[in-house]
Amino acid sequence: MDRAESVPGPYQVRTDRVIPPLGTAAGRLSRRLDTDQVRTPGEWSSYDGRMTPEDRFPGPELPDSGPRHQPDLDVLPYGSYYEPPEPDQGYGYSTTSGYGGARFLEAHWPAASHPHAPVAQAPEGFPVAQPPEGFPAEPSAEDPPTIELGPPLGEFGAPVEEMNFPYPQPEPGEAPGPLYVVGDVHGYLDELLAALHQQGLIDDEGHWSAGRSRIWFLGDFTDRGPDGIGVIDLVMQLAAEAAAAGGYCRALMGNHELLFLGAAKYGDEPVQSTAGTASFLAAWRLNGGQQQDLERLQTHHISWLSRLPALALEDGHLLVHSDTTAYLEYGESITEVNDAVHHLLTEEGADEWWDCFRRFTKRFAFRGEAGPQAVHELLGAYGGHRVVHGHSPIPYLTGSTHLDDGTPPHVPGPYIYADELAIAMDGGVTMEGRLLVARLPLN
Repeated sequence: MDRAESVPGPYQVRTDRVIPPLGTAAGRLSRRLDTDQVRTPGEWSSYDGRMTPEDRFPGPELPDSGPRHQPDLDVLPYGSYYEPPEPDQGYGYSTTSGYGGARFLEAHWPAASHPHAPVAQAPEGFPVAQPPEGFPAEPSAEDPPTIELGPPLGEFGAPVEEMNFPYPQPEPGEAPGPLYVVGDVHGYLDELLAALHQQGLIDDEGHWSAGRSRIWFLGDFTDRGPDGIGVIDLVMQLAAEAAAAGGYCRALMGNHELLFLGAAKYGDEPVQSTAGTASFLAAWRLNGGQQQDLERLQTHHISWLSRLPALALEDGHLLVHSDTTAYLEYGESITEVNDAVHHLLTEEGADEWWDCFRRFTKRFAFRGEAGPQAVHELLGAYGGHRVVHGHSPIPYLTGSTHLDDGTPPHVPGPYIYADELAIAMDGGVTMEGRLLVARLPLN
């Protein structure tokens, strides 16, 4: 059951969800698979246009209620505000959205009143609060074959013996199945299950039922929502089940994966940012990091997340997480970019990792008059005829955020823009929009 509770400030957040473990029959059967039942009217958030840092961080009395309406932190000076650009012509926009910096987090959620673990909870055999040797962890035979990026990584990225998984491969010449993309999930497991079930991709118990279909998640599994680790577990499960059925389920690395892994590895270690000294853990909290996700993070999650690609090309669609041209700074081909990001995560230090997170947090490059040219730059370098991305919620792209009466944004589906060269897939589930699953191509 869900409960909406009032907190200081002009909005409501849902602060408690009773969710049985996904791996149990009760957990699967308890998921609400009718999209009309995902939320009740009492769970909509009312929004007055501009939110202060005090509004965004309810404090230690409600530690699990994270910010819901804010865009991602883009490394601004402490106490500054984020001002979204003007919306595309044809859409009204009368509100702004701001957030404060680390000083407000410390004031309203002090570390002393809400203990945290700077590293992931280690599996049996590793000391508590100590990262396992060789982060990212060495993969095991149980790791699902979700991506094809060469042999699995050993300690600090060193190749290890290639593993063969007992999954059938498509017959030569066999036509691929239909292609689907999934927008940002941000820990909303119930909504993800409902959206996948509505498309016929999973059955009533949450198992793969899509045969040879192909699914790409566009990144951002965690933060803001209540069960990011449950989302990751589901995607890993579907990856194995899809491979067994002749399809596949794969995922891109989003900026929240970079931030989550950085918080697990570096914790409070200072990093140099354009706004001064920062830390992954503070930034992760500012961006809706959920303590229970950090505590449940295991080595197999770290191994899987660390190997996700940044870019992919499927059926003429260039799949990226962020609507930015920052990918061009990491390589002139998809392979170069993916290799550069994986090298950074396994060989470089905290400052380089932070810089990558900062670059992939940029947004709105495909909007306005210069938007089509920015899309052409990516397509010219990496191929394809359309870019498909997540990251920027469609209500921010269109300017259709919450109305004065608290009515949530209306998101009918994916948003095609930039002279029909770009498709936005983040339906704004964190701001009471929709979690989008769409079959490509779109007309």
